[in-house]
Amino acid sequence: MQNLLSIKQRFGIIGLSKSLDQALDVAVRVAATDLTVLITGESGVGKEVFSKIIHSLSNRKHNPFIAINTGAIPPGTINSELFGHEKGSFTGATGDRKGYFETVNGGTIFLDEIGEMPLDTQAFLLRILESGEFIRVGSSAVHKTDVRVIAATNVDLTQKVKEGKFREDLYYRLNTVPIRVPSLKERKEDIPMLFRKFCIDFSEKYRSSVVQLDEEATNILINYSWPGNIRELKNVAEQVSVLANNKIVTSEDLVSFVPNLLVRNLPAFSPDLGNSSSSGGYYERELLYKLLFEMKKDISDLKGLIFELINANDLNISDVNSLVSLQAESYPRYNADVAYPTDRQGPSFNPQPVKYAPEAGMEEKPNTLVINHPNGEHFNTAEIVEGSMSLEDMEKEMINKALKKHNSKRKEAADDLGISERTLYRKIKQYDIPL
Repeated sequence: MQNLLSIKQRFGIIGLSKSLDQALDVAVRVAATDLTVLITGESGVGKEVFSKIIHSLSNRKHNPFIAINTGAIPPGTINSELFGHEKGSFTGATGDRKGYFETVNGGTIFLDEIGEMPLDTQAFLLRILESGEFIRVGSSAVHKTDVRVIAATNVDLTQKVKEGKFREDLYYRLNTVPIRVPSLKERKEDIPMLFRKFCIDFSEKYRSSVVQLDEEATNILINYSWPGNIRELKNVAEQVSVLANNKIVTSEDLVSFVPNLLVRNLPAFSPDLGNSSSSGGYYERELLYKLLFEMKKDISDLKGLIFELINANDLNISDVNSLVSLQAESYPRYNADVAYPTDRQGPSFNPQPVKYAPEAGMEEKPNTLVINHPNGEHFNTAEIVEGSMSLEDMEKEMINKALKKHNSKRKEAADDLGISERTLYRKIKQYDIPL
């Protein structure tokens, strides 16, 4: 096997990333065979270069090589382009014509954007791959060809198969040896080297000095997502080479030349996600967050009630100042000199503070909660009961409360809980909640 470094030098490939080396290694290994190869990767990653590497290292290297963009050929003429036609087979067919599979006999055909090929053409291509036979448009004679096929695509062919837009048998026939070319954002360590190489090339082309980036400008390039991959990076290098006034390009200069380098395509939630079954996990987390906030509010209420009891009954505790500080931080509505009425009216109770002063001689005391001390004892024995802290139990409890509040109307309950009706229905089924 030839050394990868010599392969890179021969074909002008720049990069030291592991993923790139793995793709090159597969290409070199499969080149000596006649196996069909499917090259996948985003647009602009250099899939055609890999097809040329495979052909140049194969036993067919002295025979023709042709690259065809199947997505650029109109559906009405693609069969004629690939397989040829007979005179008079359609309007404009003034003579016989050989197709690419006939003229490249013994060589290699690179079919780019194979996912855009029409279904009828896919059937003809499958026959060539299986038997080497094809028929010209308008003819009944069977012709033979010996062509190696290398296909490439930037779309998910398995999804195309599911949608009925690509033949499953052809997919598996093409995918004998898959090669995935990594995108530029997957090989960020190669970006400075590639940019430098392009700048050197453009300095020779435009007879100008080679521009260089400072550290901050280099970081901007590395952190950009590069949706156009190497093709986009080459365009940026050309713009900078032409527009830069100084040899050293700063981050401000770089952004002024190419403002979109600061664009970050971060994920964001859509308002319509609640109607999607795939977003159930997100809304389940939202429900759990609501439960936790409700728990925090209950704990704050409990702290305030404890302080109210201590203040109203002149109870002695070891460190009252720490308790005052704790409850004031966690629930600011309660203050050391404020007591609250006890006639709470349901869950929407919002206590109004009543000034409480424990000095002697005060004629009236607020209607506060007072602990009686029977038999001279300050405390009665009490049993501590801990409620369930299971998130599932709390989630089930919240759903039950919402359904009860809205008289089992699922849509209104789901809106109150902040989840979709579909997620609520699934949770009702999961917890076997009666309606």
